[in-house]
Amino acid sequence: MARMKFLCDADRCIECNGCVTACKNANEVPWGVNRRRVVTLNDGLPGEKSISVACMHCTDAPCAAVCPTDCFYTTTDGIVLHDKDLCIGCGYCFYACPFGAPQFPTTEAFGVRGKMDKCTFCAGGPDDPNTPAEFEKYGANRIAQGKLPACAEMCATKALLAGDGDLVADIYRQRTMTRDGRPQTWGWAKAYGAGA
Repeated sequence: MARMKFLCDADRCIECNGCVTACKNANEVPWGVNRRRVVTLNDGLPGEKSISVACMHCTDAPCAAVCPTDCFYTTTDGIVLHDKDLCIGCGYCFYACPFGAPQFPTTEAFGVRGKMDKCTFCAGGPDDPNTPAEFEKYGANRIAQGKLPACAEMCATKALLAGDGDLVADIYRQRTMTRDGRPQTWGWAKAYGAGA
């Protein structure tokens, strides 16, 4: 079974925030919640890079490990989702996630901040697929419609890749192998010299 993954090619991202806007529009994300954000590394310096960050749908998700109500679950595609009916808004997932994916609709103290929200890979939630109830709680279920997440489809430079992890890795590998006109970035000749 495929494991769905995101990958952002930092050499292609131009910090346009099209992915952020696509996510907000497709899922009607509440004000103050950003399921996806663009982070710039070494801002204003030579070698500046930007990457689009959201829930990485970890294989062994730390948010799921610390949740006292077990509201997190992983689909057969490897997408980490949560059940808002079980969430108590404690915030443990927020502190456990290395990517800052869990978000809360208000800035009040934990427990009164509301239900946690995060990237769903546009796969909805535990409710019946493509129902108004599912959309209201989790946003669009594009995966059930056979589509990619809105953020990846909207990326103008195709820096943000989404889908089966093996296919995403193959696409990125091909890009890096041919970058800057180099037909072979890694390999025997590169590591040991042409005469070895």
